[in-house]
Amino acid sequence: MAIKIYKKNNAGRRFMSIVKPDQVSGGTPEKSLLRPIKKTGGRSNGKISVRHKGGGHKRMYRLIDFRQDKLDIPAKILQIERDPNRSALIALLSYRDGEKRYIVATAGMKVGQEIVSGPEAPIAEGNRLKVRNIPTGTVISNIEMKIGRGGQIVRSAGSSATLMALEGEMAQVKLSSGEVRLISKECYATIGQVSNFEHSSERIGKAGRNRWKGKRPTVRGSAMNPVDHPHGGGEGRQPIGMHPKTPWGKPALGKKTRPRQKASNKYIVKRRVKK
Repeated sequence: MAIKIYKKNNAGRRFMSIVKPDQVSGGTPEKSLLRPIKKTGGRSNGKISVRHKGGGHKRMYRLIDFRQDKLDIPAKILQIERDPNRSALIALLSYRDGEKRYIVATAGMKVGQEIVSGPEAPIAEGNRLKVRNIPTGTVISNIEMKIGRGGQIVRSAGSSATLMALEGEMAQVKLSSGEVRLISKECYATIGQVSNFEHSSERIGKAGRNRWKGKRPTVRGSAMNPVDHPHGGGEGRQPIGMHPKTPWGKPALGKKTRPRQKASNKYIVKRRVKK
C-alpha cells in the first residue's frame, strides 16, 4: 500500500494525494456483473430532493454478493479491483461450478487464493462462516444483522469489528465506533479486516476532484440572507445565535435521527464512544 503525493506544481496539486493499494491486480471488470447507473442529479419529478448532487463521472455498478450463499463450494480469486461505488476493494471469485461473483475484499486477500463460505469453514483470512464457530477475539467484517440478509455492517474501507463473547443464542460484537452490539450466533461474518485501510489518508486536493465524484458545492447558512436560511443575515460575521437548523428550520447537528430506537436498544450492550 502506497500513498502518492503529487509535486506542488500548481494550486490543485499542492495538497493532493492518492492511495495506490498493492492488492489491486488490474484487469477489466467482469461484464456479466456490471449494471448501468441512472443519474438523477438529486432530483425527483424535476425538483431537487437531495442537495449538492449532480454531474460526476459516468460509472457502472458492480453486483456485489454480500450473502455469499454458495456454501461449502471453494472459490478462487481471479482478480482484485477498485470499485467506483465504494471505498473498499472488491475481489472477483470463480467457483468450481464456473459461476463468477464479486465480494468485498479483505486486507489479506491475494490473487490465486482459495476461499470458502460455510457454517464450519476453516478459520482463515477471507473465509465466511457462522459467528458461533468463530473464536472470540477474532477480527471480523461484512457482518449480518439478520439471519440470511447478507452483510450489512462493517463493509467500508479499513473497517473491522471484534467478536467479544458468545452467550446463549447471541454474540457480542465490538464495532470500530466503540459500540458493543448483540447479534445472533446464526449470522454469518467474514474473517479479516476490510481492504484499503489507507483510504482515509487520501487528500482530495481540489474542488474539481469532488465534482468528478458527483458532489456539488455546499454554501454555509451563515453566508446566506435571512430569507434563505435561519442562520443568515447580520452585518459581518456573526454567531448563528440559536440551535443549528436546516434551511427549513428543523433541528440539525445533535438531533437524534436513529429510527426505531426502542427496537434497536435491546441489542446495544454499550453505546459508541463520543469523540
